[in-house]
Amino acid sequence: MADDDIKVLVEDLRRDRETLEKRQEALKKREEELTSRLEKVSNMTSDEAQKILLDEIQKKLTPEIAKKIRASEEKVKEEANEKAQEILVDAMKHGVTSYVAEYTVSTVTVPDEDVKGRIIGAGGRNIRTFEKETGVEIELDETNEIRLSSFDSIRREIAKRALENLIRDARIQPSRIEEVVKQTKSQMEDVLLEEGRKIAQECGVFNLPVELLKLIGRFKFRTSYGQNLGIHTIEETKIGVAISNEVGANTDIVRLGCLLHDIGKVVTEQEGTHVEVGVSALKKYGLPKEVIATVAEHHEDKPFSSVESSIVWIADAISGSRPGARYEPHEEYIKRMTKIEEIAQGFPGVESVMAFQAGRDVRVVVKPDEVDDDKLTVLAHDIAQRLEKEAEYAGQIKVTAIREVRASDTTKAK
Repeated sequence: MADDDIKVLVEDLRRDRETLEKRQEALKKREEELTSRLEKVSNMTSDEAQKILLDEIQKKLTPEIAKKIRASEEKVKEEANEKAQEILVDAMKHGVTSYVAEYTVSTVTVPDEDVKGRIIGAGGRNIRTFEKETGVEIELDETNEIRLSSFDSIRREIAKRALENLIRDARIQPSRIEEVVKQTKSQMEDVLLEEGRKIAQECGVFNLPVELLKLIGRFKFRTSYGQNLGIHTIEETKIGVAISNEVGANTDIVRLGCLLHDIGKVVTEQEGTHVEVGVSALKKYGLPKEVIATVAEHHEDKPFSSVESSIVWIADAISGSRPGARYEPHEEYIKRMTKIEEIAQGFPGVESVMAFQAGRDVRVVVKPDEVDDDKLTVLAHDIAQRLEKEAEYAGQIKVTAIREVRASDTTKAK
């Protein structure tokens, strides 16, 4: 074999070797990548893998589930017509009515039927908008009074003020209703501050932080076992101060302790008992430790550390236990309504929830960018199923899911 041929052969072998080495390097790198991916997969639990799989299946099956639910509903409606007639006749014979305590209703007087008609709006559109924006139910009859019904007294107060403003303004239509309700909600901060000042001054307490006064202002719109929290607080404070003066205790500590003992009931941002939440809030506002101790001990969760704590506890018990002070069924009613709203609010994509008709009518407003039309049907069905399992109610609950899409633009200023 010639030298030239040997050189060519050697060069070919060298190139083949380089090619093989590159392929081996690429295979090794690929092997490392696959190993890394397998390691990540192997670290996943069966529950996690199952959840990922179920999520994917849920996305694919949602339209199909919606179709089946709609088909089932139509079938039930057709087959239930005869039975529904029997049930309605039987219900009318018994004449069952809903009981709603008077302190869940506010009234607004309208000047004439023309104003009442404008409040209703074409096809009832104004009432629907008002109820959606306020979370309060409007009741109309042949009188010149409009009743606003809700278990939440702050919602009811906002609705009352907004409706009074709309009547004075006379421009009653959906966009104006939304604007006025929004303005009224922002004004409630000033209302709470003013009411807080009134309650504090009635109790003989001055110069409290503004944010703490706003919390105290919520007492006016809160009940405990049917007893208005503002009235209870003023009553208890006067009792506590009188006892303190008689026994020679520190009246300033007793006065503040009585005023603030239930502050945890109006703090909604924290979890825990109203005693725990109240103690945490008062520490944030730098209240004296002796005052905080009276709040921490007013339900005997801790042993009394002072005679002032004992007096706050005694005054609270006297105010709450006197005849006619409390009405427990109303407290249970509020808990039941709140629970219904909390259950519905817990679903993804839900923006707001309003419970009407003693909890038998639940309206759910969803975020349109998160819940499409198919998912809306499934969501209403799932909420109804969850309420059936977890909520306390009489009769049936109708769940209405609402998806609203809007578009707006603004002209240039001239």
